[in-house]
Amino acid sequence: AERNLSLARAAGYRRPDGDDGRLAVTSPLPEPSGLTGDGPYVVVHARASVPARAPSPGRVAAMVGALARAGHRVVVTGSAGEAPVVSAVCEQAVAAGAAAGAAAGVVDLGGRTSLRTLAGVLARADVVVAPNTGAAHLAAAVGTPVVSLFAPVVPAARWAPYGVPHRVLGRQDAACAGTRARVCPVPGHPCLDTIDPADVVAAVGDLAARAPAGVSA
Repeated sequence: AERNLSLARAAGYRRPDGDDGRLAVTSPLPEPSGLTGDGPYVVVHARASVPARAPSPGRVAAMVGALARAGHRVVVTGSAGEAPVVSAVCEQAVAAGAAAGAAAGVVDLGGRTSLRTLAGVLARADVVVAPNTGAAHLAAAVGTPVVSLFAPVVPAARWAPYGVPHRVLGRQDAACAGTRARVCPVPGHPCLDTIDPADVVAAVGDLAARAPAGVSA
């Protein structure tokens, strides 16, 4: 993003007055409470358009369950094609919460949002947890902090969420770093499937406590 902005400046194009250079979407956005229910929530986007860039469904379910047990209401999103995986993630997270004697507040929105509706859901979230895929950047465009579950197949310094507070989780020194692989080339998917759900909970708590404007280091 910074390089593209600098290229535009070098070509003689200046941002209009009031344009801070961040991502943006056309407003107003749809009011999402009919889908999400009332009250604050955290969004977990379950999958990515490139398989290597998303944790396994079991690991995502563990993250969702940990967030729910920590007291967050969790809205799980995904495309229509990803709806079966989102449903399985939610069912596994709820079952784990019940087994632990904890109520799991989990809402399944897999396949139930258009792009614009998804933007509305992300805009009202306290924090979005997502792999390096479109939903993470859409969250940045509506100003919501992001916990980025980032596979190092491309560099986080270039492709992490732009212009909002964020935390990057995932082993950036994994063997797949810089390969641009679309399917994980390393057994066990260690860059993402070693993320501790407790670290996701901690990152969400940290970002939720911060002001909604600013850029993370």
